[in-house]
Amino acid sequence: MDENSFSFTVYMIHACANRWNVAPSRVYQALKRSGCLDRYLLPSYDILHTLSTDYVVQDIEEYLEERDVPV
Repeated sequence: MDENSFSFTVYMIHACANRWNVAPSRVYQALKRSGCLDRYLLPSYDILHTLSTDYVVQDIEEYLEERDVPV
């Protein structure tokens, strides 16, 4: 993981936490459990970082819902 993808991932964890009114640690655990970090955010960094924060947060939310992973 390079510095840019790491920064993006941290930013998205905090964006989700703010949107869902939960601690960033809870978001991180949900993303880790669901595979969202390793199978979606990091591999898709090149595309995702060009999209709006709102879009990516919604996409993450759908990813978690499809896998029945609560935050």
